[in-house]
Amino acid sequence: MSIKKKSLVLAVVTALFATLMTGCSSNNEQATDVTELTVYSGRSEEFIAPFFAQWESQSGIKLNIRYGDSAELAAQILEEGSNSPADLFLSQDAGSLGAVAEAGLFTQLSNEVASAIPAQYVAANRNWVGVTGRARVFAYAPDRVKVLPLSVADLTKSEYKNQVGIAPTNASFQAFVTALIENKGAEFAKSWLKALQANGVKIYAKNSAIVEAIDKGEISIGLVNHYYIWEVSEGLGRAINVKNGFFAPGDLGNLINVSGVGVLASSKKYKAAEDLINYLTGATTQAKFVADTHEYALVSGTAAPEGVPALDQIGAPSVDLSTLKNIKATQDLLIEVGLL
Repeated sequence: MSIKKKSLVLAVVTALFATLMTGCSSNNEQATDVTELTVYSGRSEEFIAPFFAQWESQSGIKLNIRYGDSAELAAQILEEGSNSPADLFLSQDAGSLGAVAEAGLFTQLSNEVASAIPAQYVAANRNWVGVTGRARVFAYAPDRVKVLPLSVADLTKSEYKNQVGIAPTNASFQAFVTALIENKGAEFAKSWLKALQANGVKIYAKNSAIVEAIDKGEISIGLVNHYYIWEVSEGLGRAINVKNGFFAPGDLGNLINVSGVGVLASSKKYKAAEDLINYLTGATTQAKFVADTHEYALVSGTAAPEGVPALDQIGAPSVDLSTLKNIKATQDLLIEVGLL
């Protein structure tokens, strides 16, 4: 056989081999994608399970879901590193997402993923995207709180002595304290926390417990997310003696945080993970989040939850959500002052 013919045969064989290998790789990826996904979810089962079930029904893909506290799941992912079995991490706050992102454990999402979510709710390098909006508020009893606070700093004043509730173990509270540290400094945050303690602040395990305590008359005001009044009222099946209040425009107490999601760089199931994210951030699901959970949709054109202002009417501070990643420093501070 001539050298020219040998070269031609070699080229054909090489091309066929490459095609076969590409086909096998594609089939393997497809087979992997359509089987199942593992999700670490910092959103509670009660909250997110119906949405997951709907996607499973539509996609035919099984979800293996591990539920837990967002900060704890982030710590677990950091410990597991590239060996994590998780394909996606769904967090209730940007801080936990940022901690995983900083460790380089998320993959960069393409521009086609969650394309309708505004840039301020997406990591700059697109390694995580926001899913829902959650505004920090002060919940209060309107018949007992006659002077509304204009700032979180006001809650250390004598008129609120023994009447304020917080939930230090809650990820959203920790994200707020992180924002306080980033914007006002660690010493300011420490002084504020110690002043709250000196003013008789009451400690609760979760935000809903704070709202329930206000309704019962145990306390009169508490720091929570905006949807807990609705959630507690729905659970009790009646109206409650609690309202949402907002601080003066620009105060850190009006922080808008997001629940969000990222895909682990170690996952081999990007296509399916991308589909799940697009489902969660699609217009139909976003509207359902508002109706069913009272959280804010992040896509434009969706109405705000009943009874609260639109996101752009809250007077939220300008905070880069990616700066909320240092949750360990926040937890260390809370331990130092005796709140954890």
